[in-house]
Amino acid sequence: MDKVHVGILIGSIRKGSFTRQVANNVIKMLPEWMEAQILDISGLPLYNQDFDDGGVAPEAYHAFRALAQKQDAFLFLTPEHNRSVPAALKNAIDVGSRPIAESVWSGKPGAVISVSPGAIAGFGANHHLRQSMTFLNVYMMQQPECYLGGITKCLDDEGNIIRDATNEFLSKVVEAYAFWVRRFVGEQ
Repeated sequence: MDKVHVGILIGSIRKGSFTRQVANNVIKMLPEWMEAQILDISGLPLYNQDFDDGGVAPEAYHAFRALAQKQDAFLFLTPEHNRSVPAALKNAIDVGSRPIAESVWSGKPGAVISVSPGAIAGFGANHHLRQSMTFLNVYMMQQPECYLGGITKCLDDEGNIIRDATNEFLSKVVEAYAFWVRRFVGEQ
């Protein structure tokens, strides 16, 4: 059986990002039949439709779209900025969704994990992201929803999750995600 390719999009481009640390933990939990690849969004110029309309889209657009198109499923991990997704993640979503007839997202399964030092745990970002991805025809996993609050108390200095309850919960989320992806991707 071929591996199922899972594109991991991390909303925070900050060095030392808590969200990236959680993503690294989640990647280790994925079953063997899934192959995860972090899709770097940090170098994408702001989306401008004039680039596509004029046939002069930046190489970074082409490279991102080609890599995302090869993915069978997506897993979004995001912090919350002003009750929504960070600009870098929204930009990547926009770049991947254009040209409209060539969206890299359409028809693929996905899920979202929001991460925050605060108690609200990225609820706003989680739901804004779900709304955008549902519009783009990504089959977003409904349950379990995953909001990780108080994340600074869950990670050690190396970025490992040290709270058993958090590890157990994430394991259940990953297991549900794998089941969700299998429903859409099937045997490879």
